Amino acid sequence: MDMFSALLEDFHTRAPELELREYEPMERHTSFRVGGPARLMVLPRTEGQARQALSLASARGISPFFLGNGTNLLVSDRGYPGLVVKLAGQLNQERVTAIREENRRLIAGAGVLLSQLANAAWGRNLTGLEFAQGIPGTVGGGVVMNAGAYGGELCQVLASVTALEPDGTRRVFPAAECHFGYRKSRFSDGRRLILEAAFALEPGDEHTIKARMEDLAARRREKQPLEYPSAGSTFKRPQGYFAAALIEDCGLKGASVGGAQVSEKHAGFVINRGGATAEDILRLMDHVRETVQRQTGVTLEPEVKLLGF
Repeated sequence: MDMFSALLEDFHTRAPELELREYEPMERHTSFRVGGPARLMVLPRTEGQARQALSLASARGISPFFLGNGTNLLVSDRGYPGLVVKLAGQLNQERVTAIREENRRLIAGAGVLLSQLANAAWGRNLTGLEFAQGIPGTVGGGVVMNAGAYGGELCQVLASVTALEPDGTRRVFPAAECHFGYRKSRFSDGRRLILEAAFALEPGDEHTIKARMEDLAARRREKQPLEYPSAGSTFKRPQGYFAAALIEDCGLKGASVGGAQVSEKHAGFVINRGGATAEDILRLMDHVRETVQRQTGVTLEPEVKLLGF
């Protein structure tokens, strides 16, 4: 019996309420719509279930990969020969819940979509999260990478993060202890499972907040290839440059490998035009990086996380 079969037996015996999926196709869980099967996926619906899952995995010496909405992830065509933990909704100590407000702080479970969080803030006349309305990820994934857009970043409004340590211990991290940087945080090493985050927002005008959100949404529709599967911005912004401008200046707009293409609408996006494999996407990313490095001397760092390669 291999370690995952043994872990599966542990789950059935000691945590029978957990939703389990063997050899789950990861193309169902990524915005690129590619990726082979994960050996085992666990979908906890409460904090208690999440703690059980981590504790049992730790006892078997298995380190899980924590999956959010899969909007910043490229999974190998071969899949991932490990354990994936995906939060099935927004967790609290008892059950899946909605976003809640406490002392002018908006608290959201890790599985809440950032668009839902931004809309919840608007509905409460709270300002500071307008930039997040069009970011396709979850609160948990957004915190891990300090997601941002149009001059805003989650670290600017984040008050605290509640997470589980690898052994299942619950811990609260004030924002100052989260070590935020450009598209990174202390959670970027993937060791901790984020449960929820609290955001410190300011009172605002309902109509002003809505107008700002609508303006950003219109700009996204105009400039981004939202009609195709992608992982958003494929590369991080190099210091002093814009990745999309560098890629376009190198004549790479529209370049393709198999079903993967550098978007003709926005060169910062690698898209799945239809039928792309993960290998197509990775080869195109490598081609873009090599070409930009050769022609400009600038090294592009992927913003997309790779799994199973």
